Amino acid sequence: MPNNALLTDLYQLTMLQGYYQQNMEELAVFEFFIRKLPKNRGYLVAAGLAQVLTYLEHLQFSSDEIEWLASTGRFKPAMLERLATLKFTGDVHAMPEGTVFFQNEPLLRITAPLPEAQLIESRIINLLHFQTLIASKAARSVLIAPDKLLVDFGMRRAHGSEAALLAARASYLAGFAGSATVAAGLHFGIPIFGTMAHSFIQTHRSESQAFIHFAEANPDNVVFLIDTYDTEAAAQKVVDLAAALHAQGIKIKGVRLDSGDLADHARKVRIILDRGGLNDATLFASGNIDEYKLAELMAGQAPIDGFGVGTQLDTSADAPYLDCAYKLQEYAGIARRKRSEGKATWPGRKQVYRNYDNNGVMSGDTVTVDNAPCAGQPLLHLVMQGGKTVAGQPTLIEAREYARCQLNGLSLPLRQLSNTPEYPVIISAELQALAKIVDERNTG
Repeated sequence: MPNNALLTDLYQLTMLQGYYQQNMEELAVFEFFIRKLPKNRGYLVAAGLAQVLTYLEHLQFSSDEIEWLASTGRFKPAMLERLATLKFTGDVHAMPEGTVFFQNEPLLRITAPLPEAQLIESRIINLLHFQTLIASKAARSVLIAPDKLLVDFGMRRAHGSEAALLAARASYLAGFAGSATVAAGLHFGIPIFGTMAHSFIQTHRSESQAFIHFAEANPDNVVFLIDTYDTEAAAQKVVDLAAALHAQGIKIKGVRLDSGDLADHARKVRIILDRGGLNDATLFASGNIDEYKLAELMAGQAPIDGFGVGTQLDTSADAPYLDCAYKLQEYAGIARRKRSEGKATWPGRKQVYRNYDNNGVMSGDTVTVDNAPCAGQPLLHLVMQGGKTVAGQPTLIEAREYARCQLNGLSLPLRQLSNTPEYPVIISAELQALAKIVDERNTG
């Protein structure tokens, strides 16, 4: 992932110039949170913290970046000297990746000298927003089809290479089996999946010849794409080739459907394969799949074993952004609050506590002042101290398992794809009292 310090908004640097000039470098506290969940979303899944910690640990301006900033004529020599030695030295408290969370709950808290805490805003939002968006979208498919093989197929329509990689990571964290994006295997150790494209079939004289050549080239991964011409006819060709391939020690693992009425084709193909003795061959489907299509196929009991979920996932097509913010909550030991119409914030350092019912189902959260007594399980934990990541941070596999446990704690109504109820998030009396104090102190 790119870590250059210029991945920020210009106004971060213009503000830093003002802070440095006025010696405003006392500790500041900023928090990242979601103001409101998208329509038909009952919950969100936290993701992207690992990339945030890497970004913060390696934050520095290169000599080339300083030279370019100087060439713009916008910044004074004293400012550029400070940037040349800038590193992140603060603390980070955050919800672990995979945590289910809701509106108005701080997902991450930064405590650092004001210039450092300000500069990092744009990139932190960029990293947390995107992976949380995709993980939350992916989780909906995981809950709808918990026993199916789900694979991220969205790289080609993702919004750039970093988005493709991080979408693969976020969907895997949320419970997908893996991704078709090969680089995700290298960078994150994510299982990779793939078969063939229609072009492979079209370049051969016949489908049967294409199937044979593919099987001989990939004997351990024989999954044929069978809808290039006539889906059911191709399924019969697969059956007809099975004995000859078996004689070569090659087993047909499955077939893939990518177009048409997937449920209808799957039923017909399943009959053909079973009748031909290929009972163990799986059916994998792709093509405009999302959680809504999955729900339809599951309700119809379509005999499909796995799905490639692509464009709709990697772009979060039905909810392409989150109403998120990174706001100042304290400076120089004094709680601060924004009171803008429709965008007011709760002041001070905060903690989130979660309660469960007797069945282990999430029953309500409380947002309160940090260190205030409160019933429940605290969700924010120290993950970076003095600019260094705290030892023992979970691996991606561990975060994935944690996400699974978190999703299992959701009530059935919150798992719905529409008409989801609002989960109870209580703003504590202590936090409301602090807001009143801050308002009385700051009249504008």
